Amino acid sequence: MNIAFSIVTPMTERIDAYADLIVRVGANVQPGQTVYVAALVEHAPLTRAIARAGYAAGARLVDVRYVDQHVYRSFIEHAADEDLTRTTPWLMARTEALADGGALIMIAGDPEPELLADLDQARVGKARPVDAMNRQLKAQNARTVNWTIAAFPTEGQATQVFGEPDVERLWEAIAHSVRLDEDDPVAAWREHVERLAARCAQLDEWAFDAVRFSGPGTDLTVGLLPGSRWTGGGITTAGGVRHVPNLPTEEVFNCPDWRRTEGTVRSTRPLSLGGTIVRDLEIDFAGGNAVDVRASSGADTVRAQMDGDEYGRRLGEIALVDGESRVGQTGLTFFNTLFDENATCHIAYGSAVTFGIDGIDGLSPDELRERGINVSSVHTDFMIGGPEVDVDGITSDGKPVPILREDAWQL
Repeated sequence: MNIAFSIVTPMTERIDAYADLIVRVGANVQPGQTVYVAALVEHAPLTRAIARAGYAAGARLVDVRYVDQHVYRSFIEHAADEDLTRTTPWLMARTEALADGGALIMIAGDPEPELLADLDQARVGKARPVDAMNRQLKAQNARTVNWTIAAFPTEGQATQVFGEPDVERLWEAIAHSVRLDEDDPVAAWREHVERLAARCAQLDEWAFDAVRFSGPGTDLTVGLLPGSRWTGGGITTAGGVRHVPNLPTEEVFNCPDWRRTEGTVRSTRPLSLGGTIVRDLEIDFAGGNAVDVRASSGADTVRAQMDGDEYGRRLGEIALVDGESRVGQTGLTFFNTLFDENATCHIAYGSAVTFGIDGIDGLSPDELRERGINVSSVHTDFMIGGPEVDVDGITSDGKPVPILREDAWQL
């Protein structure tokens, strides 16, 4: 006689609690929804827990797509150049189904952060299914999908962060960052979301025309899009489902006018970019366009990403994060943009975030660009803030108003 049994361990309990938070607070999965999960094969323990939590929330189907980074490496090495950006029909069909009211959960956490570092970086930056990514970004901006990104700790990431594969220590840092260490994580998230919403209302009241960053190697002015509201904490789908796109999230963000970025910016943290670490990134902007890209490593990857389409060199997001950030308070660089962008201020080159803009449904990409809203197949955040970087809001009459000084909120 075979007797099936399972052993519940503290790790199992933690993963289950984390998956429940991802499903209930992050994606806020609704009864009857199909849940699409994107993960690496190394993320299987969390992915399985998400499936259990998804079905407990009433999901009709939890559909998982695993990626193996070593298979992806072989693809970059050997695929024909024209195939690097191709979207297969079956991936496009899945993306179309997702866009039609699905829930999306993406798992981050690179098990081998520099697996692709020795490859041709132009090919690394170029390799992505462009049509599928464009369709997914369109659905997210149109708010037809309730979605979230969360992370699974790996030995490779722990080694990058601590110099040793201390996964338990990384788990503790992540648990603190996503409020999983609270007695009631869901209630803690409600309170946190309300605080970020209040900060957005404060910024909207000021109605700044632009934001300026100034610090070592940085003097950058980013013009904001008139009528675009600040967003933070969470967003609501067109169907009324409130969800939190990033776990963790500490940012308030807005849509820049892609034509109005001027100056030089220096990244203040390394950027993990698809198997390559970009270090000491510096970008010069003129007339809204990134005219020069420099870095001590990974510059070619950034350039290749930006050159993936005509508008990859323009900005699509500006985000503010202060010293109250739980992620920042860990004092760690996670080598994971999901966390590092929530430790400090950041900007993103590529497609715009349009959650705070009304009256744009149905506009074509060219019509959006004419209004100053960037449309691209790229969206890459990189970190530009910290205690040494001052942030000012610029009023319509050109007056600077301090927003951040030494990471402290000034408004």
